[in-house]
Amino acid sequence: MSQTVGLTRLAYSRVWHSVSASTPHPTLSTIKAPAESITPPALGRLASRIATLLMGKHKPIWDPSTDCGDYVVVTDCAALYTTGLKKWRKTYYRHNTRPGSLQKITMDVLMEKHGGAEVLRKAVSGMLPKNRLREKRLARLKAFEGSAHPYKQNLMRFGGTVVGHPGWEGAVKAIREADYARI
Repeated sequence: MSQTVGLTRLAYSRVWHSVSASTPHPTLSTIKAPAESITPPALGRLASRIATLLMGKHKPIWDPSTDCGDYVVVTDCAALYTTGLKKWRKTYYRHNTRPGSLQKITMDVLMEKHGGAEVLRKAVSGMLPKNRLREKRLARLKAFEGSAHPYKQNLMRFGGTVVGHPGWEGAVKAIREADYARI
């Protein structure tokens, strides 16, 4: 595939996506109706969506051997939502190949020690393909415990409104209507 024909060079440019781990999301929620009972995205659903963005599978130029994914900024990781009793029963294992060195830690202890960002990073890491691109893709994941982060200027915007924040659909609609009127 030639990268100089048409606008494909633009397709390879990286975009910054903003995701909140604590905001209720209608499509990633485990409860769909009624509208007032929509929950924040569960850890697995959130991690699979982030892995898709990091790999670039949402782009029409996606290729498994090409690293064409985007940056993802995740905020409010301290309030990660898990279903059932996973927070207390899920165990993470480590081993350094020496006899008797198996160490295990539960999710709640890991969240106390390192924060929810590390739990999310482990979940996303498990959903990425195990190849030479994995570490590069994980480096583009920026996870923060609170809502403050240094990448506010990099986030994708429409009409001055950050994509995913309230009112961004209206900004997109206004821009499209202005384009149609101009044509």
